[in-house]
Amino acid sequence: MRDGIHPNYREVLFHDVSCDFKFITRSTITTKDKGEFEGKEYPLVKIEVSAESHPFYTGKHKIVDTAGRVEKFRQKFGKVGSKTSVAN
Repeated sequence: MRDGIHPNYREVLFHDVSCDFKFITRSTITTKDKGEFEGKEYPLVKIEVSAESHPFYTGKHKIVDTAGRVEKFRQKFGKVGSKTSVAN
């Protein structure tokens, strides 16, 4: 391999902030933050979702209130152009 053309491939600490889960993996991502894990300091990347917090992997699905949004839409636009009937 030629020198100077490849990114720095190193160990990086990823922190899932939604469930306070940390893991180390190798990456070329650049970051200015530093984090400590098991006594060593690593470049830190904060993420919102990982396998520890994703509903597909955990089996814990969050229920999204779609009924409220649909009702708000129907109140705003009524039956204009609607080909379906409103369930009561």
